[in-house]
Amino acid sequence: MMKLRKVAGAAVVVGVLFAAVTGCEKQEGPAEKAGKSVDKAMDKVGQQIEKAGESVQDAAKGENKK
Repeated sequence: MMKLRKVAGAAVVVGVLFAAVTGCEKQEGPAEKAGKSVDKAMDKVGQQIEKAGESVQDAAKGENKK
C-alpha cells in the first residue's frame, strides 16, 4: 500500500511538471520573428552563392550548364 502511494505521488508530480512546462511556452516576439526571417534570407543567399560558384567552376572547366 505504501509503495502504491509513492508511485501515485510520483505520477502526480510528473504530471504537474509536464503541465507546467507545456503551459509555459512563450509566444514569439517581433525580434524572434525578424531573426527567423533573416535566417531564411541568409539561407537563400547562401544557396545562390553556391550555385554561382558551381557555374564559375563549370565555366572554368569549359562546360556550359544552366
